[in-house]
Amino acid sequence: MDNKLLTYLAEHRDEHIEQLKNLIRIPSVSALSKHKDDMHACSQWMADSLTKAGLEKVEVMQTPGHPIIYGEWLHAEGKPTILVYGHYDVQPAEPLELWNSDPFEPETRGDKLYARGATDDKGQLFIHVKAVEAWLQTYGTLPVNIKFCIEGEEEITSPNLAPFIEQYQDKLSADIVLISDGPIIAEGQPSIEYGLRGMAGCEIKVQASNTDLHSGLFGGGVPNAIHALSDILSSFHNANGAVAIDGFYDGIAPFTEQEREASSKLPINEDQIRQGLGLSSLYGEEGYSYYERTTSRPTVEVTSVTGGFQGEGIKPIIPSKASAKIACRLVPPQVPSDILDKLEAHVIKVCPVGVTVTVDKLLRGNPYITPIDHPAIQAASEAYEYTYSKPALYTRGGGSIPIVEVFSRVLGAAVVLMGFGLPDENLHAPNEHFDLRNFDKGIVTTCKYWENIASLKA
Repeated sequence: MDNKLLTYLAEHRDEHIEQLKNLIRIPSVSALSKHKDDMHACSQWMADSLTKAGLEKVEVMQTPGHPIIYGEWLHAEGKPTILVYGHYDVQPAEPLELWNSDPFEPETRGDKLYARGATDDKGQLFIHVKAVEAWLQTYGTLPVNIKFCIEGEEEITSPNLAPFIEQYQDKLSADIVLISDGPIIAEGQPSIEYGLRGMAGCEIKVQASNTDLHSGLFGGGVPNAIHALSDILSSFHNANGAVAIDGFYDGIAPFTEQEREASSKLPINEDQIRQGLGLSSLYGEEGYSYYERTTSRPTVEVTSVTGGFQGEGIKPIIPSKASAKIACRLVPPQVPSDILDKLEAHVIKVCPVGVTVTVDKLLRGNPYITPIDHPAIQAASEAYEYTYSKPALYTRGGGSIPIVEVFSRVLGAAVVLMGFGLPDENLHAPNEHFDLRNFDKGIVTTCKYWENIASLKA
């Protein structure tokens, strides 16, 4: 990579930004059926943009839901293959009254582009499209093999992507899956998210009497469904904040020395976090830092509780039923089905007498880690440093992207999460925006990453 590429990018920057705006103008909201035609229009727009960039065998592939776009360039014989994953669907823009401009009419203010999908994920996805175009226009051939898999259902939990990956694993085969759909840790400070927690969700339902009862006539003589549910929920943790479910922590390893050293470099101030959240103190499993507890340790959280009379005033009854929804965040080697089975066994064991309990098992997603010293991660770190003039920091994410583990397991590929957004860009919220300086740096970083990967054996 030399100044020829940088010159091409500078000369075509305005054109690239205008193209991105045209992409963003399509209201590709996957969650709302009224945007079905927009979803198809956006998928075709993305396919056309891949073709114009120089990708080959571009297809708009149908699924039971919204289409998936595929494209490839496979002429770097003997070089590794990178599969770029991204999504063209966006979140609903509501509430519209909280936007300072039309969410689907992009507006540039200073270095920032304001619109729905600007950072999540159209702006970051388009980085890779323009990188392909710039390199091919400058040099005529890419240093690595490139494939694209662009879906339209990420914002509705990707219901059709895992079956698609299974069905087309030969077409999608790659050495590395590269994803730009998240933030770096701070402005000017690149970071690589090398791990994500998995997820398991369920709903616990408690049934006592066959109807709500008068608390004067029956109080003190019959079981209360909410009391029983409270007993169950309070049994999930011990006094030290650790999960008290048998076998919950089986096989979990603490931070490696390499991970601990990496985490020590992160700009994390627990007092600032506590104050920013309006809390008198943080809370969690003893013996671990806030960062460890929220990234590398598994959790059980009660996310909602329902039961009894919810209207205005008070209705003196003994509720006959109550329910709670539970979200567990998981770390390797935990498996969602096993954790849900263990949670169900625990609930049955501690269930108070006089009531019945059921556990409906819902969400499932496996955790994922790419070791920090993996060559694909180190190549990303070096590419970031080339562009941002700072070494990349390494983070583990507390959230979940279940499809990451599917890509790794089915394709046997390393997954690299290489974001170019910023934490304060209001993704999923009104006034979403994308710093266009990171759009520019993202293209250069991506091209440098290819160069670094090209030096590895396929």
